[in-house]
Amino acid sequence: FDTLERLFVAKYGRKPDFYSRAPGRVNIIGEHIDYMGYAVLPMAVQQDILIACCKNDLNMINIANIDDKTFPEFHVKVTEYSIEKGGPWHNYFLCGFRGIVEQLGLTSPVGMDVMMDGTVPMAAGLSSSSALVCCSGLATMYANGGHLSKIDIANVCAWCERYIGTEGGGMDSSISFLAEMGQAKLIEFEPKLNASTVPIPPGVNFVVANSLVEANKARGDSEYNKRVVQCRLAAQVIASVRGLSWQDKRRLCDIQTALSLSREQMLSVVDEVLHPEPYTREELTKILGVSDAELVEFSLKSKNESTLDMTSFKLHDRAAHVFSEAERVYSFQRICGEGAPNAAVRCWSSGLSSDWSRMGWLLCVHGSQ
Repeated sequence: FDTLERLFVAKYGRKPDFYSRAPGRVNIIGEHIDYMGYAVLPMAVQQDILIACCKNDLNMINIANIDDKTFPEFHVKVTEYSIEKGGPWHNYFLCGFRGIVEQLGLTSPVGMDVMMDGTVPMAAGLSSSSALVCCSGLATMYANGGHLSKIDIANVCAWCERYIGTEGGGMDSSISFLAEMGQAKLIEFEPKLNASTVPIPPGVNFVVANSLVEANKARGDSEYNKRVVQCRLAAQVIASVRGLSWQDKRRLCDIQTALSLSREQMLSVVDEVLHPEPYTREELTKILGVSDAELVEFSLKSKNESTLDMTSFKLHDRAAHVFSEAERVYSFQRICGEGAPNAAVRCWSSGLSSDWSRMGWLLCVHGSQ
């Protein structure tokens, strides 16, 4: 705080009116399922994004960073900004700003002088981008005299981050706002956002180590949005084959609800309906009875245009992962509640997949004997 305040005063000639803070997170279990409507089990980390802010009378958003060489400052009028998909760092601040402005219905948001600091490594799997969006949203709300519950602002920040081009779910913003010291949280999204404390068994420790592999979800060639599209298509194909209306279906949890089946039963449906080999565009248009243009409109469109040219779709593997991983989340919660550390380790480690080899951070669990 001292360094941030000193640099803020040097930049703007006065002390900040207030600070906002949002932590990063690790996800213990529940990978790539929140955007399909399924529960996840993350916890916040000490690394955070910190913003010093004061209001200005110039109707300007002035954004600076203590590391001005890596993160150049940015200036724009409060009513003239635009968000560049996959663009520089200040666009994430603008996502949070826009989300709150729209949620509160502000026609004349106040000007803001902002300086940011952060200890969440970029593109490292600790959700630095979401932490920045959350921190920005919190600062914008406070500067404009708004009042939102933690649940409401978490929901706002989840969808407004999509302005940058990421088809994310609600996990990152939810744990950033709903975390508690020393606790993991079961974050559920249906029928509405809810966070439940999950007691970690005695003797279980989590070690987060940086592998220095980076992954930017918002960039044009990101595999993240492509995976979301494949899960969406898996839901639509299952819906079509099972005689459901599929055009409005976008999440696998909605298909499970429509079929009134358990997650275990949905795994059998996946094996019955979807073949293990990747699908082609031509195959999908025949199954769904649409033209290629209609496939783009109903299925391939995302917040990032990189998904429009996809030609290969791993529907079986994506859907099977979602339902099995969703089941593991609740298994982990149950075993943690029983207070058996070794069982918790076995439950978590059994859910590991090859995706972990490509993640920027490795999450390791140690259970004492």
